[in-house]
Amino acid sequence: MEEERPRLSFEQAILPHLDAAYSLARWLTATEPDAEDVLQEACLRAVRFFSGYQGGSPRAWLLSIVRRTCYTWLAKNREHESTTIAFDDELHSGGCESTDPEVHLLRQADREMLRQALAELPVEFREVIVLREFEQLSYKEIAIVAEIPVGTVMSRLARGRQQLQQGIAALLGEESNGGL
Repeated sequence: MEEERPRLSFEQAILPHLDAAYSLARWLTATEPDAEDVLQEACLRAVRFFSGYQGGSPRAWLLSIVRRTCYTWLAKNREHESTTIAFDDELHSGGCESTDPEVHLLRQADREMLRQALAELPVEFREVIVLREFEQLSYKEIAIVAEIPVGTVMSRLARGRQQLQQGIAALLGEESNGGL
């Protein structure tokens, strides 16, 4: 019976955060199959090392494992590729509340522009923006996940947001020039 208790604790602590873990893996690997492989490996590592988990945020602990697993996987499988990540908007977009086709089309265009601008960010900025804005992690949790000081988190968020803003502005400029 003692062996089942840690498994239940693992399930209670970790399973609620699998969507966030998949989202991070998806942003970092760029494809569903790769994200699934990384998530599976990260979950195996989490199960293996759960006895060493010392409390704190289980979400941050799991995302830290996913991040490290992702970078290990990318180094082994894609060392020759760029770190620019493509992203499937369909997979990560929420449901559209409006049934108005024009509103839906505008929201879809906005999401695509954001996706494109995010994909063009350097990975260290994209990572902290995804963790903060999409996964709603605190600065402290991001610092744990990314294994960087909180000050670096704040700096990367500020610089990443600035570059994201510039990227969106550039895309808007291209869009308006392309329409002439």
